[in-house]
Amino acid sequence: MDEAGRGPLAGPVVAAAVVLGKEVPAGVGDSKQLSAKRRAILDEQLRASCLWAVAVVEAPEIDRLNIFQATMEAMTRCVRDLVPQLPQAPEGVLIDGNMTPERRCAEWRWPARAIVKGDAKEACIGAASIIAKEWRDRLMVEAAAAHPHYGWERNKGYGTAEHMEALRVHGPTPLHRQSFAPVAQAVLL
Repeated sequence: MDEAGRGPLAGPVVAAAVVLGKEVPAGVGDSKQLSAKRRAILDEQLRASCLWAVAVVEAPEIDRLNIFQATMEAMTRCVRDLVPQLPQAPEGVLIDGNMTPERRCAEWRWPARAIVKGDAKEACIGAASIIAKEWRDRLMVEAAAAHPHYGWERNKGYGTAEHMEALRVHGPTPLHRQSFAPVAQAVLL
């Protein structure tokens, strides 16, 4: 399992859980190390050849929970949604990072192991990284059509100069994370 979108000022955090098929597409690894074109190809191949689930936690829930807890919730929800596709409960869940939802989310009930830089070390985490990033990127490109001033089709909600200037001029949208300092400061202006 991996997530995408912890750092942006706008949009959701997305988690993906993956059980790989017998054949893993060549090049699966850390989504941040892949070109957008290669990542998109791998995303299609992975979703066609493995079991997977995605969970999305939107900005208002991020603001209510905080980004860390929202990430733990997204991870819990995607494993919960993946488990019914499996012949049996997972023996363990490998998670990119240094923390797991264990004892952080009431609904979490699977053994888990956090692996720092796991997306580069474990193919299943790398696959989850690719699916989560592509899913979130598609959501932000769609959101850019409704909110064209922020450049989300290019910056995916991260605080680039273009995004910060649009935030200053146009203010935040409902997709902005009000609890993040740059957005909160824009509200005060």
